[in-house]
Amino acid sequence: MVHENIRVAQSRQKSYADVRCRDLTFKVDDFVYLKEFRDLNMKGKLAPRYIVERKGEVAYKLGLPSNLSGIHDVFHVSQLKKYLRVPKEEVPLEGLDVQEDLTYTEHPVKILETSERVTRNRRVKMCRVQWKHHKEDEATWKREEEFRATYIGLFVSHL
Repeated sequence: MVHENIRVAQSRQKSYADVRCRDLTFKVDDFVYLKEFRDLNMKGKLAPRYIVERKGEVAYKLGLPSNLSGIHDVFHVSQLKKYLRVPKEEVPLEGLDVQEDLTYTEHPVKILETSERVTRNRRVKMCRVQWKHHKEDEATWKREEEFRATYIGLFVSHL
């Protein structure tokens, strides 16, 4: 009876997994997003990469730029996502200082606007900040008091 319950549970879990499972295959010269870069929650930073060759059933070799030469260029298919449009322009990676752990530091360029949000019992000052290597429509809202402590020079030029 225990073995039958285990089989039933495994079957149920397999049916759940099969719903989400996708059979991904890519061809040479297909463009893909690399999951490690996408998970940084920073859109528009690193351009899609293209497949150079297939390595086995579930691994692909990507064409990476020379400044990322310290990173192994073969990735499992679960780390890739199909890029549906052909890239027209790429962000130049020369200006980005990519660290060993695939992160880099963003620097603010200017404060576009400020506003004050009222909660139940206090007022919170917010500022909309444009970041280096980003367009104005990609600006983010930050709390002014936290942002002022780190980047006081921006507030002097904003006044």
